[in-house]
Order: sequence, then C-alpha cells, then structure tokens
Amino acid sequence: MGIANVVNACVHIQNASRARLSLTSIPNLKYNLLFSLALHRSGLVSSVTCAGPHPPSPEDLLTFEAEPVTTAEVASRRIWLGLKYVNNEPVMWNVKGVSKPRQPITLQLPGLNRVASGLGSGYVGGLKMGECMFVATSLGVLEIREALERKVGGLVLARVSPTHRIEEVTWAEQI
Repeated sequence: MGIANVVNACVHIQNASRARLSLTSIPNLKYNLLFSLALHRSGLVSSVTCAGPHPPSPEDLLTFEAEPVTTAEVASRRIWLGLKYVNNEPVMWNVKGVSKPRQPITLQLPGLNRVASGLGSGYVGGLKMGECMFVATSLGVLEIREALERKVGGLVLARVSPTHRIEEVTWAEQI
C-alpha cells in the first residue's frame, strides 16, 4: 500500500506548490518520509519536519525536535514540508507518480541508465532537462542519478518536473 500513499503525496505536493503555499503536510508514513527526505536531498523542498497536526513555528522549523510518539497519537502525526519558489514560481510544477498499486514499474541498472540519458525504457519515458526521478531501492528512496552512482535499480516512484515556464534561449538571442 506504500505506492498509493506516495502517489497521493505527489498529487498533494503538486497542488500545494501550484497554490503557492509555503508549508504543507502529508501523512507520516514510511514511504512518504523516505520520499520527502529524497526531495530534500535533491534540493526541491527547503525543510522536512515530523510533527503533530499543527506545524511548528517558522523559527523552530529547521531545529524542531519531535516529541516521542505514543500509540494513541501515532495517527495524528504529519510530515511538514517547506516548499521552494524561485522568482515567485514553484520549483516543482509537475509531481507525478510513475508506479501504480496495480502496475508497479521496476527498472534495473540498464533501464535506469537509458531513462537518465533521455531515452525511454519500457513504460517509463526518458528524463527531460531539469527533471528528477525517484526510485525505491534496497538503500532507500534515491534520485535516479544517486541510484546509478550506487549501481542499484528498483521501483520507480515518481518524477518531478521543474517550473513550466523555463525560458528557452535561442542561438540567435545569445549572440
């Protein structure tokens, strides 16, 4: 059931970034936490904080220490994500789940290499300029370039595209 939770988290993060929220929360689940930490390592979110149903104050966001969780309050725990913006545009415009619960897509090292170099592999299209793809491996959730560096394949979870208004400069404009 972890894939469905990550797909739901992807949709929620995409909607929150398009609504230009500075802080949003997703359920505190194992795959959501691993995916959030991978987004943070890739520089796509500014902060990842595990807290209760209410966010910590902005001053305490980076240094907040979560209190111990009891079995009575485990369902109310949330992962709070600080979203990033550049020139008032969201860093993450499209956040889409690739695998589905009924159709998990796994790629081994040769397939990941093809996708990372811009070619397709099976049901997964190649990465475009600035895109990131996240893979659940035996070492945790890694960005595709990290997975290639560590030489592991796995379950393709999501792909993240940058802002939709990437300015393309033609050769004539550069001269």
